[in-house]
Amino acid sequence: MPVTSLTAYVKARAADAEGHVTVAAQGYAMALAAQPSDPVIAVRALGQALAAGDLPLARRAGAVLRDADVAPPDLDILAFSDAVVARDAKGQRAALDRLAESPLGFLAPLLASWVDLPPPVVTTDLGAIPRRYAAENAALRLLATGQTVQGIAATRALLSTTGGDADFRLNAAQLLARSDREAARALLAGNDPVLARAAETLGRGSKGDARFGVSRLFARMAGDLSAEGTEALAIMLSRSALLLDPDYSRARIALADALARDDAVAEARTTLASIPAGDPFASTANALGIVILQRAGDLSGALALAREQAVRRDASTASLRRYGDLLLESNQPAEAARIYARVLAQAGPDADWTLYLQRGAALDRSGDWAGALPMLRRAVDLAPQEPAALNYLGYAQVDRGENVAEATRMLERAHALAPKDPAIADSLGWARFRAGNLAAALPLIEGAVRQAPDDVEINEHLGDLYWAAGRRVEARYAWRAAAVSASGADAARLATKLANGPASSHR
Repeated sequence: MPVTSLTAYVKARAADAEGHVTVAAQGYAMALAAQPSDPVIAVRALGQALAAGDLPLARRAGAVLRDADVAPPDLDILAFSDAVVARDAKGQRAALDRLAESPLGFLAPLLASWVDLPPPVVTTDLGAIPRRYAAENAALRLLATGQTVQGIAATRALLSTTGGDADFRLNAAQLLARSDREAARALLAGNDPVLARAAETLGRGSKGDARFGVSRLFARMAGDLSAEGTEALAIMLSRSALLLDPDYSRARIALADALARDDAVAEARTTLASIPAGDPFASTANALGIVILQRAGDLSGALALAREQAVRRDASTASLRRYGDLLLESNQPAEAARIYARVLAQAGPDADWTLYLQRGAALDRSGDWAGALPMLRRAVDLAPQEPAALNYLGYAQVDRGENVAEATRMLERAHALAPKDPAIADSLGWARFRAGNLAAALPLIEGAVRQAPDDVEINEHLGDLYWAAGRRVEARYAWRAAAVSASGADAARLATKLANGPASSHR
């Protein structure tokens, strides 16, 4: 590799490692220009070009990989999209034939239906998820081709089995609005803020051409790809969807999520910022912006953004709740309790048990147990089979020595409902210990530590039990394990125990 291209490549690799995708793409472009047939440079150029939105570079890198016979299967997602935009039937056919022979083969007949080409033969076994995509695609295609009665029937059948996926409902409504606006609005009914905003801005609907259908399919898939290792495919799908429909904000949401998971946080935030405030997906973009900052470890930035959304006059219940959750996470329980009170007032009789649980937890952590108790009891009354509600109220009472018999029964019920939850096993074990039954407590908390070896409280409890059993060396080992992640008052208490043991068997 010549010195000039090597320097560009090295700089690009460094930018790549730091998540600076635009700089990396520029460096790879320079390196590829100097070494135009090098597949090693091309494979990195392709990934960073897609992340940066440099589609010309992505196409150039893709051509190099295809010539070297090492092109990734998802490259034909972009190739097919280019052919749709260019109305190039020959290019569409070629991309479909290559896709049909790849692990993404299930896509080929779905895409073929939108460009009126015979579906290629696909031999790969369709799983449950590809079958769902195929069923949704078929329903949308019926609506797009004016087969309204059949399309509505297919849509209703899917909604009755899936519980009403928001993306599918919105796509179907946009197609149905051309012929039956009332039926379209009915599909958007409910409390979902995206659908509610979409109902207000439905207009005349979409004409349902190939660019519409394919972009919706790609964005749908990209939005589902949230597991580790799927970022590159999600970026390819969402970039291709935006090539087909540059105004489709759902694809922009999926792209931002994938970019952030691929450590391109700046590009993800820029992508979200391009979604207009009045867009149906604006609330989703706001929520994702907070999540992206949380994932990046910027809790103060996430809190500031959540506060900005919560202080608006028209702040939604979801925005207020996100702010309350972040206040609680950032150890501001009194302010979190105040925000949760606003959320409960705004939700009225529709407030669910989780809101009462969160407000109770915030009041408890702020030192207001008298105010917390009725909130926690209300949560249990509303959701008597929810382990989280039973566990919080049961443990809080046991730890205070209040209503111990009933609280222990709550913990037994929670453990029966969620036997693999280490926090609940620890709570029940602690209740047994507080009741003097060390033999019953120890296996519960030992099991909880095996499931959650980094949990501060569970390790501390185990140390307390070992100390009570006379196993002093093991007790200190457990306290040291707890101290690794402890801070503040927890760290100080553990330091005292490590030096002198607990003040009593029951701290």
